[in-house]
Amino acid sequence: MNDILSFWAQWLRPSAGLPTVQWSLLLAVATVAGYLCQRHIGLPKVVGYSLVGTAAGLAGFSGAVWPLQGIGLFLLELGISIVLFEAGARIPLRWFRHNPMVLVQSVAESALAYFAVYWVLVWLNTPTHVAGPLALVAMAASPAVLTRVVADTRAAGPVTERAIVLTTLSTLYALTLGAAHAELINRPAQSLLETAYPVVVVLGVSIIVAALLSLVMRMALRIMSPTSENTSILMLALIAAAAAVAAHLGGSAPLAALLAGMLLKQLYPRPWSWPRQLGTASSLLTMLMFVLVSTVAAQADWSAPVAGVVLALVAVRLLAKALGVALGNVGSGASWRQALWLGCAMTPMSSIALLIASQFVVASPSTGHMIARVALPAILLMEVLGAVIATVAIYRAGESSKPWAPLTTRAEP
Repeated sequence: MNDILSFWAQWLRPSAGLPTVQWSLLLAVATVAGYLCQRHIGLPKVVGYSLVGTAAGLAGFSGAVWPLQGIGLFLLELGISIVLFEAGARIPLRWFRHNPMVLVQSVAESALAYFAVYWVLVWLNTPTHVAGPLALVAMAASPAVLTRVVADTRAAGPVTERAIVLTTLSTLYALTLGAAHAELINRPAQSLLETAYPVVVVLGVSIIVAALLSLVMRMALRIMSPTSENTSILMLALIAAAAAVAAHLGGSAPLAALLAGMLLKQLYPRPWSWPRQLGTASSLLTMLMFVLVSTVAAQADWSAPVAGVVLALVAVRLLAKALGVALGNVGSGASWRQALWLGCAMTPMSSIALLIASQFVVASPSTGHMIARVALPAILLMEVLGAVIATVAIYRAGESSKPWAPLTTRAEP
């Protein structure tokens, strides 16, 4: 692929640069692949997006730089921020007061995923300073994949709603601890205060940015209609600005967006169709995010020993999350059958895990390389396989209003 691109560069000189042409064509192919994947196979579009990105990465596509930096990093953070803002806006905090077992499920599945993966990796002779970050990467579920699966299957119900909440909360834990751990990776803390300080900084900055973002949006909603196109543009612009500011000040851009969505839900509790409101721009950024993740992850160093570690990590993570959901199921109001499909719906990994892994690589290139050689294949595998498992779980839970059989007689609406 590099030879082909070099040939193009000799005669093709677009005003926006050759990488713009490359990414535009790649996204066009991904759009077609996602459509065909859903129409003829019945799987969500994200599977097609990921397969196109994987093919591009394996072919040596040079448009995605690892570790993430510059405009690529910002676009990934922006895409994640939009998804997490939408997910956070669906979480009413009063729900936890009436059903605290949901929080127990969340903490249990995240903690079990972390410690189970850590112990298995150490048992496989992985250095502890590598096993810890990998366990944090494995802790993060993917609200982005799950919300796309829910949209494509037109799902609604207790399993769907609880899965979105639990994946969002696991993201909150992983982003906070991952950013803090990246700060300490080259200077191990000597005291409890030094260990807690990065966590306080990440959370503090993110909360401040989130509070300002939610207040500005709430003021805008006093004078603007929630269904207005201008309101949608304003929201996207504010989320983009908050993402840039939070990252610059030492916080986490996705975490700030997630907290802002949760705060705005309390300030503006009226029902609101967030995905429709954010419109096509959000869909384009989300698709770009999936293609970018799979393209970068496919460029990992593949080998048989690494494959064994990756499969062990994935298997233990799946089991730990299912067991954690089961432990917190008592008194949560869900049946054991629903708990089983709920655990399956939480299996995808994608952009959040990639962002956390990238932070470790930037913080310590030597240690980060060892982390990435396991994390990237695991992320790639669970972006595709996780989307399939989540789709099956939603259909088996009976919460999809769309039949599994692909559409053959009419175009997609």
